Amino acid sequence: MSTLSKEHIKQLVRENNFQSVSDVNAYLKDIFKDIIQELLEAELEEELGYAKDDVANKNTDNSRNGYTPKKIKSEFGEIDIQVPRDCKGEFQPKIIPKYQRNVSGIEEKVIALYARGMSTRDISQQIEELYGFSLSPEMVSKITDRIAPEIKEWQQRPLEPIYSFIFMDAIHYKVKDEGRITNRAAYVVLGVTIDGYKDILGIWIGDNESSKFWLGVLNDLKNRGVQDVLIFCVDGLTGLKEAINAAYPKSEVQRCIIHQLRNSFKYVPYKDLKAFSNDFKEVYHAINEEIALEKLYELKEKWGKEYPFAIRSWENNWDVISPFFKFPEEIRKIIYTTNIIEGLHRQFRKVTKTKTIFPTDSSLEKILYLASMNVVKKWTQRYKNWDRVLSQLVIQYPGRLEEYI
Repeated sequence: MSTLSKEHIKQLVRENNFQSVSDVNAYLKDIFKDIIQELLEAELEEELGYAKDDVANKNTDNSRNGYTPKKIKSEFGEIDIQVPRDCKGEFQPKIIPKYQRNVSGIEEKVIALYARGMSTRDISQQIEELYGFSLSPEMVSKITDRIAPEIKEWQQRPLEPIYSFIFMDAIHYKVKDEGRITNRAAYVVLGVTIDGYKDILGIWIGDNESSKFWLGVLNDLKNRGVQDVLIFCVDGLTGLKEAINAAYPKSEVQRCIIHQLRNSFKYVPYKDLKAFSNDFKEVYHAINEEIALEKLYELKEKWGKEYPFAIRSWENNWDVISPFFKFPEEIRKIIYTTNIIEGLHRQFRKVTKTKTIFPTDSSLEKILYLASMNVVKKWTQRYKNWDRVLSQLVIQYPGRLEEYI
């Protein structure tokens, strides 16, 4: 389609004496109405095979039979058009199908606004301000409900047979349940494929975070085709390591170093925090596990009597901290922290910050799904230096990757 030249636009402005944006919108609305009307007339002409004023060339026993008024919703507001009829009732317009009254793509706009965290009432108001017709909050809710089958399909889709890394964490919300306000957890699983690309594998809504629910999530991943995971990166939830071992006994569990540090720092008062954290860098920056243990024991000698619980946490969890030390810098950067999933949670909070309480689990699920789709669209690049990462993984986990690469 050709665009208007600047001279043509200037001429339109001069001829119509536009004084405001509303004047321009009204002008475009009239043009849009005229175009739709002409397209309907052209469709019927093609159907009948003769023009309205060319009865001499009529070669059909069908003919025009007046008009049916119809009100349609468009990006320019509500528009009244006249849909031409034929005597036999065979004419089925394609530009605006028989029962369609909305030509604005309004559903896509509603869902896009909902994905950005707007309430159904706010969306209703926004639509009315933008397009000049009202859409009740209930109708907005019904429109967004139409993505429920899409969510179900996404949540049940087949997954890769193997993932190099899987990050697991939960984010918490309040949801109404039979008139009571309950705490709910959105269990989020993020995977990194053996090609180095990130993907959200699923979101499960359940009771407050528990290892039992996580075991159900892991079994769901198995049922969807995930046969093997090299490394699970998790926080310090009690029982989570056991749940992972039950579902994926060959997988290694790596506790987030940042979570581990936070857990230790809560036992240390502010006056010693800077010195304590500087000493701890010697532990998690160590070139191997042997040196890391030496540095931990040195730390224990210096701070152990004063802050025993801060050190004991590292000793008690060493089995899920120590895998970190056998990897080079490229892999350490990936598994050092669950920041990747916390970053996803920040995106979730952006779109849910206006909602202190969700009316149902499904309303929470809808908005987290839509936010996820917006995030995943941006994940187009794989991890930096992935070739080196993959080479290390092949050596560290012999016999588990070869058939997939």
